[in-house]
Amino acid sequence: MIPSIPQPKSFHALYGAYVTLFFIYLVLPLVVVAVFAFNDSMFPSLPWNGFTLDWFFNPDEPRLGLFHDGRLLRSIWTSFYIACWVTLLSIAVGISNAFLFERHDFPFKNMLYMLMLLPLVIPGVILGISILVFSSTIANWLENTFGIEATLLRPSTFLVILGQFSFIATICTLVISARLRKFDTALEEAAQSLGASQLVAVWTVTIPYLKPAIVGAAIVAFLMSFENFNTTLMLVGSDQPLTIAMYGRLREGSTPELNALSLLLMLLSGSLALLSVFVQRDKT
Repeated sequence: MIPSIPQPKSFHALYGAYVTLFFIYLVLPLVVVAVFAFNDSMFPSLPWNGFTLDWFFNPDEPRLGLFHDGRLLRSIWTSFYIACWVTLLSIAVGISNAFLFERHDFPFKNMLYMLMLLPLVIPGVILGISILVFSSTIANWLENTFGIEATLLRPSTFLVILGQFSFIATICTLVISARLRKFDTALEEAAQSLGASQLVAVWTVTIPYLKPAIVGAAIVAFLMSFENFNTTLMLVGSDQPLTIAMYGRLREGSTPELNALSLLLMLLSGSLALLSVFVQRDKT
């Protein structure tokens, strides 16, 4: 809808109703999940039996609370550990790729750029299976040829990190490249004319300019890693990340404990999303 073009009142009413229904459609499932996290019932469904905090703090079965559930807490730590490594690797490679593709011309640049984007269009399950087959082939060759047991190339936390990194690094590259593209290289040249080396000029002038994009990309990378399921499912070992643990728990039978966990994840994701928006505001 173009605000400068007059529209009939009926159109404005229909448009307002559409927007309202759209946001209700998005928010209502989240509200239902949050509400049932406090339901005094063994099942995350109606009827409402009263308010309780047992699903967060109760230490005893069968109403074991989230903060006393060792398996879920271990899976949260595993997901946090994986997300931190994926974020660090993706940001490091994203910054390097941004400078490579935005500042330099070299043979087959466009082809390499398209190859970098390829993991984004491959389904996560296919990507995970491909990485698993490739790594297992190498592990089997090392074991059969040299007698080396390459456990890291078997389904494991290490392989999950590599699998998630393979496509999240591309997203970080795109976010940082978009910011770097707007940077005025004359600022770097001015720093070098005052005696700074190229590396010092980049570190003291360009990197601070890229800070909003770097922080935003890091938040996106962390959230995408923490909630990833498809690729992780194909590569996971004995240490289960949170998404895999929740999937297994749902197959056993859902309880409001998972609603409590979902509520905390919604609060965390929302807080990080707001932080990302705040950090990436253009202050130039």
